[in-house]
Amino acid sequence: MYKSFSIFLTFLLISFTTNGLELSGKKIPEIYTSGLTEAFSKAGDNAKELRLTFGKIKDEEVSGLAFLISHMPERDLTSLSSNYLAENIRYAYLARATFPWSKEIKEELFFNDVIPYASINERRDQWRKDFFKRFSPLVKKCKTPGQAAQILNKEMWSMVGVSYHATKRPKPDQSPYESIKAKYASCSGLSILLINACRSVGIPARFAGTPMWSNNRGNHSWVEVWDGKSWQFTGACEYNPAGLGKAWFAGNAAKAIKDNPKHAIYASSWEKATTHFPLVWDFSIRYVNAINVTERYSGKKINRVFIDILTRPGGKRIAANVEVFHKGRKIAVGKTRDSNNDTNDIFSIKLNSTTEHQIRIATGENKVLIRKFYPSDKVDERIELFIEKDD
Repeated sequence: MYKSFSIFLTFLLISFTTNGLELSGKKIPEIYTSGLTEAFSKAGDNAKELRLTFGKIKDEEVSGLAFLISHMPERDLTSLSSNYLAENIRYAYLARATFPWSKEIKEELFFNDVIPYASINERRDQWRKDFFKRFSPLVKKCKTPGQAAQILNKEMWSMVGVSYHATKRPKPDQSPYESIKAKYASCSGLSILLINACRSVGIPARFAGTPMWSNNRGNHSWVEVWDGKSWQFTGACEYNPAGLGKAWFAGNAAKAIKDNPKHAIYASSWEKATTHFPLVWDFSIRYVNAINVTERYSGKKINRVFIDILTRPGGKRIAANVEVFHKGRKIAVGKTRDSNNDTNDIFSIKLNSTTEHQIRIATGENKVLIRKFYPSDKVDERIELFIEKDD
């Protein structure tokens, strides 16, 4: 009964203070009155702390904070401090004022994909101010958000000292500082880090991924970045000089199945949605809002041959520069992946012939090897070639 009375009292207080669209001396747009009332009710004893936040920000930042709180999950409504939220808002708006691309993005993108302090269910770190100071110098000469995101994905990893490792990372859903402390992260942890780096300099970014590829070879997470015109995908800690929208997982993503929750592709959303992001490490979590974006990936089907270079059968994967030849003509160049990369990140090419192909392998030890292989007509065939095999 006490809890019911407390909620009722909170409702009366918020209704009274927001009826005049005012909180802590700040006028609140009427569109957020209902959302804030519900949020403060869920916040319980922490509602007072949330209301105090409005007194710590500028008038022009009020709408952003009102949106943020209106869509916060209950775990945050009951725990986050006014100082945490105020700093997050101040530096989000500072980035918007500092970088030309952030000034130009629509308010709805800024609210939903720049202001939020979290992507999924990770620990809530106070990263915004730190990351703004760390990464602003990297992007100060960039002209577009896409260009800035590319620079970040190329340069930031040596600055934070984090790389991918499937087993050395403590857990899949690490927060930024958890990953920096561990020095390793999963694809999810890396994605969270890149998203926060992008948001810290005013670039709209969001968490994307699938619970399971359609070939049942595991889940994967990546980042979607707003390039000024549309959403583009990129692999975190997988800079591609060819630009955004180019990644090793593009072929797998093209085979995603929209109407199958297990094989669909989702992008996170701070704004409340009817769909939740299925988190494979804890399917009970349903407060991470999401959009089903499968159609943007699955329009074009791509059949490929995947090539791994190993030391020997059952041995370690080797990173090597390779050239593929067919009937004496070079048809592809690239680099194979080593054991520090995602197990599904494999050098791939499109081949239309099942006759003999040759691959020239440069191992980095001033040694060049030639191997032959014969592709079959299977879809997405995987071929393993070995360094220690006799020539």
